[in-house]
Order: sequence, then C-alpha cells, then structure tokens
Amino acid sequence: MDNALTQGISKSMADFDSDILIVGGGLNGPTLALALAQAGLRSTVIDAHSVDRRADPAFDGRSYALALASQRMLAALGLWDGLEERAQPMLRIKVSDGRPGEGAAPWWMQFDHAEIEEGPMGFMVEDRYLRRALLAAMEECAEIAHLSETIVIGQQVDADGVIVTLADGTSRRGRLLVGCDGRASGTARRAGIGRTGWGYDQTALVCAVSHELPHEGTAHQFFMPGGPLAILPLPGNRSSIVWSERTAQAERFAALDDAAFLEALRPRFGDFLGEIALVGARFTYPLSLTLANAMVADRLALVGDAAHGVHPIAGQGLNLGFRDVGALAEVLADAARRGEDIAARDVLDRYARWRRFDTATLAVATDAVNRLFSNDNPLLRLGRDLGMGLVNALPGARRTFIREAAGLTGDVPRLLQGRPV
Repeated sequence: MDNALTQGISKSMADFDSDILIVGGGLNGPTLALALAQAGLRSTVIDAHSVDRRADPAFDGRSYALALASQRMLAALGLWDGLEERAQPMLRIKVSDGRPGEGAAPWWMQFDHAEIEEGPMGFMVEDRYLRRALLAAMEECAEIAHLSETIVIGQQVDADGVIVTLADGTSRRGRLLVGCDGRASGTARRAGIGRTGWGYDQTALVCAVSHELPHEGTAHQFFMPGGPLAILPLPGNRSSIVWSERTAQAERFAALDDAAFLEALRPRFGDFLGEIALVGARFTYPLSLTLANAMVADRLALVGDAAHGVHPIAGQGLNLGFRDVGALAEVLADAARRGEDIAARDVLDRYARWRRFDTATLAVATDAVNRLFSNDNPLLRLGRDLGMGLVNALPGARRTFIREAAGLTGDVPRLLQGRPV
C-alpha cells in the first residue's frame, strides 16, 4: 500500500472498528468489502443471516445472469477462477413475442456474441456458488470483519463517523455507512431517505428445469400478455426460469403442486428443448419499480437494491448493483489516495452523480418495455413485432444492444473493466 493511501485511510484505527460499515451480507455487500480491501480500506460486513444459510451447498433454483463487465469485476477480485468451471456462457439471446400455446410471432430479434470482439455477452452462475465464493474470500481477507446473524437496530452520524447499534446491545463505529440491505433498506429508512416507485401487478415465478435437448448457450426472452418468460441457460441440460404473470394468476400457479405447475409452464415454455422437469425449489416475488430518493446522505451511501429496484425484464438487477460497487469502490479509493475524508459529502456526491443517470435510465427503459409488451393490444403487438424485425435486420443496432447488455458502454468503473480499483 502506498504512503498516500495509508495516510488517507483513517485518523487512527483506534477510533474506528472499520473504515466502512456495510449493512447487508447478500451479494453486493461482500463484493464491495472485497473491492475496498484492494485499496487497503477495512470493512465490517453486518449480515442478518447465518453463515450456514448463506453457504448452503444445495441447489435451490436461484441463478444470476452476469454481464461480461460483472464477470470482469469478479476476475479482478480474484473470484472468477473458482467460478468459471461452474458458469455457463451466454452466447446468444433470442427475443420474441407471442401467446401461451401459440409459439413465437414471425418477427423476433437474435443477438450473437460473435458480433462483438470481447467474448460471451455474459455468464449464468448459480446463487450457491457465488455466495460461497464470496464467503470464502471474505474469511481469507484480513481487511474484512464479518458479523453474521447480526441485526442493526439504530444508526447515528457525527462529525467524524457513524455508529450502528446492534440488536445485542453492542455497537460498531466506522467512518462511512453503506446500505446493501435491499429494497426495504433499514439503513435508508433510518437516514430519512424515502422511495419513489410503483407496483406492476405482476409476480415472478422463479425455478430451474432440466430438459432433454441442449440449449447451446442461448437465452430466450418470450413476451406474453401477462408478462415475460425468461429461459436462461445453466451448465448441462438445465435452464433457469423467470416467469412473470399477473399477480392473481401467478398466485394460482404458485399454489399448484410440481406436476400441475409444469403443466401450466409447458405451453409457455414450448417443446424446443424436449421434455422438461423441475430442479430445485420454486420461488415467487412481487415485481415493482422502486428508487431511493437519494443515493447518499451524511456519511452514508446506498448500493444495489437499497438504491434501486427494477423489473427483472432485462436481468440487470445484480449487474446494476455491481456497477454501484465498482463506482463506489473507485470513488472511495481515489479519495483515500488523495488524503480526503472518504465519507465527506462531496466525495459521496461523486458516486451519486456517477450512478444516478445509469440507474434512472435503466429503470425507465425496463418500465417502458414491460408496459409495451405485457399486454395483448393488437396494434401494439403489430408495432413491437415490426420493430423487433427491423432491429434484427440492422447489424449496427444489434451490436449496440449486445454491448449494452454486456455492460461495456458508458462510464465503466475500473473494476468492471477488469482492472484493479
């Protein structure tokens, strides 16, 4: 660690338990702690759940579509070597419109990774492998303290730092507090940060299936009147399913036993991969758009779903959080190298300015696409199908979409370029 960075890290570690207190031990919180450790910044990750729950080796059906930029960040943090053999490259994306049981409309879009030079557009990784990799890396990192089964019940900011009160009556002090605690963020609420958004009257049914035929690395997004169905390739002859339906209908499907659930899924899934069977558990979650009214406050920053929750229509939720992680880590590391107070409001405002446009743009885009496609209006159907056919016929438009989906456009943080923070 260089001298300038050492001088910028803290007044005295005796004054603070850590430089950064991170509330939330899911995916964004540990990833941020590892990114900050590259810059010599010490973090305490406070997780309400147990290590055993986070490290459960059983497959539970949950998986993530990691954009190429997110994969590059995991590689820069030293995590990808342990994940690569369990990851499924996404080589193509096919987008189509239609109705259950009728198949796809004649106009559709297909995007192939061969149209860009960088490689696959992204990778599918199961939740269990990503969480275990993060836990193992945190345990090996001297700059990270990990408090599991620990709930924050209070927070207080003063001129030099922030104190969080834990449910067991103890407290921790740091220079900066980061909320990575989801859409219902207690960190944001205690700071007086409100939220703006609305529900979609849609619920996502999430599961995984095995199938007879190989998927060949192709991800499918099938738009139906009730909501989109995403079929995302996993290693082997398996795929992850994110099936959005109107909430009343989704609740009926969720209440079915496995056999009846498959019967409901089959006419929507189709037979292009042969017979299908459920693998792992099934989950449901309501879909909404929710944006924190501010990404920062005094000695506080929000990351991931604590700052923004968007429709899963583009599979960008985790990637959006990882872009927050990369941006915040870079801002804090650069500030520390300059000898600045890493939690000063002008420093945190740099992070907010960097991320606000990107998050707002994606929120508007996913909202508009969902509203355009989640209906059966014949005029809208004709217009969107013709539009997809037009985009599919234009190589430049396809390439732009692919690079956007891969996370290669805009002001990309160093970590998401595959470079150290």
